[in-house]
Amino acid sequence: MHVHVSHPDGEAKFWLKPAVKLATQAGLPDHLVIEAKQLVEEHLQEIIDAWNKHFPS
Repeated sequence: MHVHVSHPDGEAKFWLKPAVKLATQAGLPDHLVIEAKQLVEEHLQEIIDAWNKHFPS
């Protein structure tokens, strides 16, 4: 389970489980990666719920 983060300056991919962890980063400055990770962590349950709705098992 993962989420992609897009920004005009670049992008990043974060694994969601077992913990939010940076998977890849392209062009995104470190301070924006940190900010994106914090946002993912703050909205983690919403993201997981949306993932499960989109990819039912």
